[in-house]
Amino acid sequence: MRMRMRLFFILCCGLGAPPSAIAAISDFNCDDRTRLTATLEGSLRAKRQGVGLRDPGTTLEVWVTPENGDWMIVQHYASGTSCIVAMGEYWETARPNPA
Repeated sequence: MRMRMRLFFILCCGLGAPPSAIAAISDFNCDDRTRLTATLEGSLRAKRQGVGLRDPGTTLEVWVTPENGDWMIVQHYASGTSCIVAMGEYWETARPNPA
């Protein structure tokens, strides 16, 4: 819950929406790829953990804030638009089993 409130506030401020607007996070989760990436790296201090190709025009990225374990999955489209499609808390990086 704390992560959603924080992300809502950042997206409202960063994307120009009025801070007093009452709306679900899904109403503000898409933006230009450059601006969304800058918000994730700058305001949230998130780091990209991985990227994968979903289809020829779409990639998915996992972003994690190391300090608190908040995570986001961002979908990038060939058009230049990016959307946060999922988010959560308590991210744990899997460690490979010793061989």
